[in-house]
Amino acid sequence: MAYWRLHYHIIWSTENREAGITPEREKIFYGVIYNKAKELGVKIHAAGNAEDHVHIVASIPPKLAVAECVRHFKGASAYAINHMDGSDGQFKWQGGYGVLSIGERSLETVMEYAARQKEHHRENKLVAVYEKIDED
Repeated sequence: MAYWRLHYHIIWSTENREAGITPEREKIFYGVIYNKAKELGVKIHAAGNAEDHVHIVASIPPKLAVAECVRHFKGASAYAINHMDGSDGQFKWQGGYGVLSIGERSLETVMEYAARQKEHHRENKLVAVYEKIDED
C-alpha cells in the first residue's frame, strides 16, 4: 500500500443555487455520501451545508481522480434524494464544483469551517475562497 496524504475541500451547489437542501434531504444526502465514501476508499473528515450548497473535506486516494469522486458523490446523492418518499424527482446539482487542496496544517481549520456552514452563513462569517464554486 502506498503512503499518501491528499486532502481536499470540495464545494458544489444545487442547480441555480435553489434552496433545495431541506432537513429531510440532508439526512439522505449525508447517509449516501458517507456510504459512497466508504465504498470508494475516501475518508470524509467533515461535511456541512447551507440550503443551496455543500462542503466536504475529504482525503481521496491517488488511485481515484477528484472529478470521479465528486461525480460519484453528486450522482448517488441526487439519485437518492429524487427517489425519497414525497420527492417530485426534480432535484439537481449544479454542473460543476469547486475544489481546493489542503495542507496538513490547514486541515483542522477547514474541517471546522465546513462543519459549521449554517452558522457561518447565518452570521455572515464567510471565507470567500472557501465558498468559490466556479471562476466567476
